[in-house]
Amino acid sequence: MEMDKLVSLCKRRGVLFQSSEIYGGLNGFWDYGPLGVELKRNIKEAWWRDMVTGHDDIEAPPGAPEAYEMCGLDCTIIMHPQVWKVSGHYDLFVDKMVDCTESKKRYRYDQVPGRWVEAKGQKVFVTTLAEANHAQEIEARALKFFNLRAKDAADLAWQGGLVSLAKIDPAEYVKVLAPEAKALGTLTAPRDFNLMFKTIVGALGTEEDAAFLRPETAQGIFVNFKNVLDSSRVRVPFGIAQMGKSFRNEITPRNFTFRSREFEQMEIEFFCHPNSSLQWYQYWRDRRFRWYTEMGLSGERLQLREHHQDELSHYSRGTADIEYAFPFLPAGEFGELEGVAHRGDFDLRSHMEGKLDPNSKPDLKVELGEDGKPKWKGSGKDLTYRDDITNERYTPHVIEPSAGADRATLAFLCEAYHEDQAPDDKGEMQTRVVMKLHPRIAPIKAAVFPLVKKDGMPEVAQKIYRELKKRWNVFYDEKGAVGRRYRRQDEAGTPFCITVDGQSLQDQTVTIRDRDTLKQWRVKVEEVSAELAERLK
Repeated sequence: MEMDKLVSLCKRRGVLFQSSEIYGGLNGFWDYGPLGVELKRNIKEAWWRDMVTGHDDIEAPPGAPEAYEMCGLDCTIIMHPQVWKVSGHYDLFVDKMVDCTESKKRYRYDQVPGRWVEAKGQKVFVTTLAEANHAQEIEARALKFFNLRAKDAADLAWQGGLVSLAKIDPAEYVKVLAPEAKALGTLTAPRDFNLMFKTIVGALGTEEDAAFLRPETAQGIFVNFKNVLDSSRVRVPFGIAQMGKSFRNEITPRNFTFRSREFEQMEIEFFCHPNSSLQWYQYWRDRRFRWYTEMGLSGERLQLREHHQDELSHYSRGTADIEYAFPFLPAGEFGELEGVAHRGDFDLRSHMEGKLDPNSKPDLKVELGEDGKPKWKGSGKDLTYRDDITNERYTPHVIEPSAGADRATLAFLCEAYHEDQAPDDKGEMQTRVVMKLHPRIAPIKAAVFPLVKKDGMPEVAQKIYRELKKRWNVFYDEKGAVGRRYRRQDEAGTPFCITVDGQSLQDQTVTIRDRDTLKQWRVKVEEVSAELAERLK
């Protein structure tokens, strides 16, 4: 599937729009249109239903060490600044960036791929920003730089494979051809760029009033750990789920909605006993992967990748990424959909005691200022857990399945896009675009059509529409040929179309058409709702 076809469909059918488009747009921000908002809401509701409200608190599901409880939170976007200092985000939540003095562009240096090449006695590291066909683009840039023609490609002596700019010693930046530059040595040395959006709380507007938009939803769960324990009587093991907006000032937002500056997360912080935490990590890793396959993502495009030791955060006991082969990525590459991390007791201990020294593993230490007092103090609150049955007191370990609602929506859109052949109104085969979305997440569950706008058909169709509308998001359409109406619903991902025709007036039956198989069958009018309910399961 070509990504530009999906992007065009999303704009044309009201799935996604560029934010502030009439003013030229704002990079890294996206608006969901009428179909898109329903799709994303359905994905979030499916996640919440499967992970929280539909969870059985008294029976252990397959693969779980024991039964557990689930509950939810909805925390504020702006929190006390000390939360981000103690969590490490204030100091450590940074990307390395480089600036190009020629193009005046800024790049995240680990996202700039390049390759060493030598020609005419000169060695150069040629880079590109191309999302695909890196090798082809780099070769074209190298030929242009050395003033060679395509037939002279053999004169280029390539050294090593494709690597990111992050692997290049800054001392050698004088030999780097920046992505949009014509001369060498135009990149500055890498420097830290904090990804948190800064804002002001209060009327004075001084630096003391500075606060931040949250870069993740997780910290709101950790600081409310004791509140949940005291108010809901849950017992470890249990999970707290939250959905909500997060904000990261990405240096180079790209790939449609894959990397945005404003996005929505679906996160769980699962608290468990340290002795069983590895079993719980395995359980959540496997369960979250299975959820995506059950919702329709293809096995060969989906993978579960365990992080290597050198990829792990200093506090992590294990992390696995659920990844999808998005069409905008080079062949064989995958992009992260969700991370499942074993965070140990790092977060609760941080908020109890203070900032973690990133050079210490795994001991938590309070960093002291010049006055000898703690620089970033924790809350001082007791965030340990006492088992009321065994009387054991401990700091729970945390397993964190963290998913992106926007990335999930994009993956389901990519997976759903298909082109096939179907008969038109004249019976001739034509290419149709069909979004084969899982019925649970399809924006419109069914469309109701009168075959023609006369002979009492619209009245029957409208009655069916109003009855179904009480339970599902249903669409009514009586404009144009029925074949074109089918095509519009196929593009929207509507699983079923219900048509009222001349026979309906005689025997009180309607035709139901399946989006994927194109199969049609007749059902009595009074049984349409029950038939649809069964099919949508």
